[in-house]
Amino acid sequence: MTVRIASYNLHKCVGSDGSRDPARSLAVINALGADVVALQETDLRMGARPAALTTRMIEEDSDFQRPEPLPRTGPDSLGWHGQTVLLRRGFRLLHSEALTLPGLEPRGALALRIAAPGAAPFTLIAGHLGLRRMDRRAQWTRIAQVLGDAAPDPAMAIGDFNEWRAKHGFEALTGFDIHAPGPSFPARAPLGRLDRLVTCARVRVVRMGVFDSALARRASDHLPIWADVTGLLR
Repeated sequence: MTVRIASYNLHKCVGSDGSRDPARSLAVINALGADVVALQETDLRMGARPAALTTRMIEEDSDFQRPEPLPRTGPDSLGWHGQTVLLRRGFRLLHSEALTLPGLEPRGALALRIAAPGAAPFTLIAGHLGLRRMDRRAQWTRIAQVLGDAAPDPAMAIGDFNEWRAKHGFEALTGFDIHAPGPSFPARAPLGRLDRLVTCARVRVVRMGVFDSALARRASDHLPIWADVTGLLR
């Protein structure tokens, strides 16, 4: 059994052309062919942090759901610290936890236990890490602890990790595999492999890539990444 995990920084649905267009963002999400999609920067950065991409749009115009209960920053937010996870219908959320990550700027992650049809539950951490490497090292220490505690379940972490280097900053992830599908930032001319996937030894990545299309290059300042993984069977 193969499950496709994806990650996409929506940039609050503001594209590289400066236009805010949630329908365009959702069209890119739909084109990923994913089963689980971690989203970053889903909410506006003002007041009560209202959603830039609404639950109603997701329910009406996609095969995904924002499962409940997922933590929210505010009553009208889609995410926690701007992050949420969408599940294809048929996938179930068994447990969710909001992780407050250390660092100078407010950052958080979602730790989820998800059940795919016909497969064992797996843990997924969806994260958007800080801009300073010293903060990211501390954040990875926290995330690595949660990944380790998930054993014997399969465990993964995915998101915008804000790390330009191939190895620096990931010291806490001894025993885990770090996958960089390709350059995903900036979307118009990708150079940085900021969006990545981390897997435990039980999970195998069989294919991975960056979703690159004319629409994706306009819809956000990041391109989405995806990975087909196995190792989730009972």
